[in-house]
Amino acid sequence: MTDQSVSQLEAKGVRRFVMPAVLVLGALLMVYPLLWMFSSSLKPEDEIFRNLSLIPQALTFQNYPKGWTFFNVPFSLYFINSFVIAAIAIVGNLLSCTITAYVFARLRFRWRNLWFSLMLLGLMLPHHVTIIPQYIMFNNAHLVNTILPLVLPKFLAVDSFFVFLMVQFIRSIPRELDEAATMDGAGPFRVFVDIILPLCTPALVTVSIFTFVWTWNDFFSQLLYLTSGDKLTVPLALRMLNSSTGEATSTWGILFAMSCLSIIPLLAIFFFFQRRLVEGIATTGLKG
Repeated sequence: MTDQSVSQLEAKGVRRFVMPAVLVLGALLMVYPLLWMFSSSLKPEDEIFRNLSLIPQALTFQNYPKGWTFFNVPFSLYFINSFVIAAIAIVGNLLSCTITAYVFARLRFRWRNLWFSLMLLGLMLPHHVTIIPQYIMFNNAHLVNTILPLVLPKFLAVDSFFVFLMVQFIRSIPRELDEAATMDGAGPFRVFVDIILPLCTPALVTVSIFTFVWTWNDFFSQLLYLTSGDKLTVPLALRMLNSSTGEATSTWGILFAMSCLSIIPLLAIFFFFQRRLVEGIATTGLKG
């Protein structure tokens, strides 16, 4: 074996060791804040910032029941409100974005490219640009302090990113399937329901997951439109807990405990649908 071959084998061995080590280090850096938050939720108030170790000196579980009953209503109400808003938003995006994407990807009509370009411009507009006229419109319609301003736009295909994602996925489906169904007498709607929709399962799962995560974590819109205590969501309840922390009282342990509970649905979604999510992202826009 030559010296060059030995050097190549040594370099390959080093890469095989270094790359996993770098990935493990990066994973630890990403997970550490979550571990610290969970550890802090099991510490007494006076130990949270005094003991920065991940191992509590005095273990306590009282922050969880205290946080669950901290307000006049149980914390489960905020979870229910968030789940309801997220579920309706998912249904709205699946219906509107899928139909809109099918129209752009398969049907031919006048100025289609122009309308598609205008739709893509929505990706470049920050949400804060449109929030003021939207608020004025919903306020004039007396819909503020209801969930309608948060879910009604979802049924109008306002999330351009999901429309674009679905368009790219539908374009990857062979047109021969549409033509065969058309020759059998199927119309555009029948083609959409019987041919396109069943083949879009990975993309539909991706849209559902991202819609749930973005809606669950949404703070600004919910803060703007929801004002009553019984209509608040998890992000707003956590903000109220943070506001309750002052010189006289400290709710950091309770805040960390409820924050740990708030990320459980997100972790469960990614855990159970990870394969579908990766499949939907990997196959979107790669063919066409």
